Amino acid sequence: MKKIITSIIIMIILIFIAIEILTESETILNSVSFSFNICINNIFPSLFPFFILSEIMINYGFVELVGELFKPIMFKLFKVKGECAFIFIMSIISGFPSNAKYTKELYLKGMINELEASKILTFTHFSNPLFILGTISILFLNNKEVGLLILICHYISNIIIGLIFRNYYVSEKSSEKVSFKKAILKMHNKRINNDSNFGQIITNSLLHSIDTLLLILGVVTVFLVITTIIDNNINLNNYNQSILNGLFEMTQGLKYVSLLDIPLKLKSILSTMIISFGGFSVHMQIMSILSDTKIKYLPFFTARLLHAFLASSMVMLLFDVWIKFI
Repeated sequence: MKKIITSIIIMIILIFIAIEILTESETILNSVSFSFNICINNIFPSLFPFFILSEIMINYGFVELVGELFKPIMFKLFKVKGECAFIFIMSIISGFPSNAKYTKELYLKGMINELEASKILTFTHFSNPLFILGTISILFLNNKEVGLLILICHYISNIIIGLIFRNYYVSEKSSEKVSFKKAILKMHNKRINNDSNFGQIITNSLLHSIDTLLLILGVVTVFLVITTIIDNNINLNNYNQSILNGLFEMTQGLKYVSLLDIPLKLKSILSTMIISFGGFSVHMQIMSILSDTKIKYLPFFTARLLHAFLASSMVMLLFDVWIKFI
């Protein structure tokens, strides 16, 4: 009986959404247009080249290279394999949800197991630095110094989470002695033992990257439509509307926060909280990318709640001093 009731409720919600799309077509279309603009102007340019590059680097032994060179650091700090350094470094450069894609690639190639993959996801949720320093600091908050503070607090709190989760699963400890010669040989052996030629690698990386980006576009669009329907039917003040939108879709939430008539300090705290949590849209992107694996989502979700709290608290404590001396 409960399952029948659930099915009825789901159908009622779907019919309601369909009616909203038909009756509020203008606002829905604006949301869809906004989602395409976000992807075309921000997500695709920042992620597409790194998605292609990362797959080529994996096939040509870069993971083995950094894994050998960084294994003492990664194990001492986070108690993970050296290969996880690839995910950590590439995630800092390209931003989320690329960490899920890199983690999945190493997991499918057998370089890390499901528990190591679940663990590395908890502390590689880095927002793209160009997005923070460009879009958030200049376009939304109109203050470069605040953008740098948000970036530092967002990144440092992520590393703190890595230290907190270091005992969630401890990888097998390898020799701490780093050998540059061994690292080069591992990289070389990976390249020469690769069954695919360069053309096949490029083709596969293009197809996989486009599939992932289209998935991201679809998820962003769905959540923007949902937030638009909620805004149309629930009478909220501007502050609560910004929080709700940020909870569902990060970029839209950041935009609404920037328009609030509140002090810059509070805008900075809210913006940091939103990007560190990521919004349910980013969470759904992560879940969709990992859907065909055994990698756990719950540790990632728990870490994001902690990340939002730590990063926003750091901004709150440091804001006045930072503005005064920078």
